[in-house]
Amino acid sequence: MGDFSAIRPGTDLPRYARDLIRMHDAVLGGSKSPLRPRPLIARSWSRVREAGLTADQTNNRTLLPADEIERRRQSPLADVLGEIIQVLHAVADDSQLIVVITDVDGVVLWRAGSARIRCQADSVGFREGAVWTESTVGTNGIGTALAEAAPVQLFSGEHYEQSQHGWYCTAAPIHDPRTGDLLGVVDLSGPALTLHPAITALVTTVARLAEVKLQGLHQNSLERLRTSAGPTLASLSGPALLVDQHGWVAHAAGLAPARRIAAPRDERALHVPGLGLCIPERLGAGWLLRPRPEAAPIRLELDLTGPPTAIVTGPESSWRSALSARHAEILLLLHRQGRTGMSVAELGVALYGDAEHAVTVRAEVSRLRRVLGSIIENRPYRINDTVELTVNLGDGGYGECRFIRNAVAPAVRALIHDKP
Repeated sequence: MGDFSAIRPGTDLPRYARDLIRMHDAVLGGSKSPLRPRPLIARSWSRVREAGLTADQTNNRTLLPADEIERRRQSPLADVLGEIIQVLHAVADDSQLIVVITDVDGVVLWRAGSARIRCQADSVGFREGAVWTESTVGTNGIGTALAEAAPVQLFSGEHYEQSQHGWYCTAAPIHDPRTGDLLGVVDLSGPALTLHPAITALVTTVARLAEVKLQGLHQNSLERLRTSAGPTLASLSGPALLVDQHGWVAHAAGLAPARRIAAPRDERALHVPGLGLCIPERLGAGWLLRPRPEAAPIRLELDLTGPPTAIVTGPESSWRSALSARHAEILLLLHRQGRTGMSVAELGVALYGDAEHAVTVRAEVSRLRRVLGSIIENRPYRINDTVELTVNLGDGGYGECRFIRNAVAPAVRALIHDKP
């Protein structure tokens, strides 16, 4: 994480705070200053000024309602909150500071520590439910850590808003150890003149502790899934994969294990390397994936007699799902093309009239897969050959089908004159 401290041991805090405040006023006022902002601060001030915030007054605070705060608290960070608070709470009380944990959007979800400092924090809008991004409250530890994707410490006049000059803040991002995704930020804040050089090490240690705890919780959940599924796994004779609800692999039999596959959905076909097209089966808190019996094809009907609908019939059950007009057009075009399939450019021309929509085409196919499962193969796009797709156009066929006559895609409208 590197050394991101705003001060050095032995710094005269009152004097340095005065120097930073004078620098703040000079630089943001367009005057010369013998002291220049650190590169981190200069970048942040530039972003904040572009966002239109003012430095000489408190900008409007965004405060989320209680129900939205509670919804956001249902995140992986909730599982490690106890560990963080346990480590920092006593330090916060003794050192006159507060511990703050935010989500990836900079929303303050939890706050603990000195009652006196919490009261002071309320005066600048630093409370649960408040949004502390740079674009909302200016340069600050939380928002700047999110913007820089790195640990940040700010002292006194390095904050953009003058109302925050009496504070220091030290923040470090917390990442999901499985995916590397940013989950939120842990922050220690307090009166500027109480900043101690050891705060930086404390915050980075707590962030690492949270990530290690998250990794341990993940491994424990996979172990519980393996244990609960043990009897079923022992009775299987062929290749199979056991995954949790997010697609993380807990057990693999008869194939080289991957760390993760696409998250299964109930009754949606899923293509798994080494297994082929599978229909996920619920097993405890996870999913069991096995190769489909060859005698049990997946049947997909594209019903265009009314609002586009997909009707899927698997080996043991069936389900239906409404489709957007664009997704119905994609299925219809791929059905007409057969095993030859269509490249990204060809599908773009068919849908939009030109080949300049590759990004949009890929996004639409990805969304369609989330609805129906992995029935569409790549390079080129085509319907998986284990899926039997039929199209219900009604009694009038292509020429009378209302959906086709009203289609936006040029190639779909052309089907009226190009009957199969």
